[in-house]
Amino acid sequence: MSQPTLLEPNEVYQFQVNLWSTAQVFKAGHRLRVHVTSSDFPRYDRNLNTGGPFAAESHSVVAVNTVFHDAARPSHLLLPILSGA
Repeated sequence: MSQPTLLEPNEVYQFQVNLWSTAQVFKAGHRLRVHVTSSDFPRYDRNLNTGGPFAAESHSVVAVNTVFHDAARPSHLLLPILSGA
């Protein structure tokens, strides 16, 4: 965040998100849902998607986030499995 820059529309970017030490039991038939957002308010300052300074703006722009999952852009979730659980 020392030199933040905006992402370019229609460009594909790779992001790695570390969920730190997290554990969950998934039993047979359980499903996962991935929720993609541009912000995590109130945990972090709000992001109004304008490129201006966080928490100092009065208008917002709707963000459009796309997660690609085709052969050329294979998104994935890597979930390690602990044995003996």
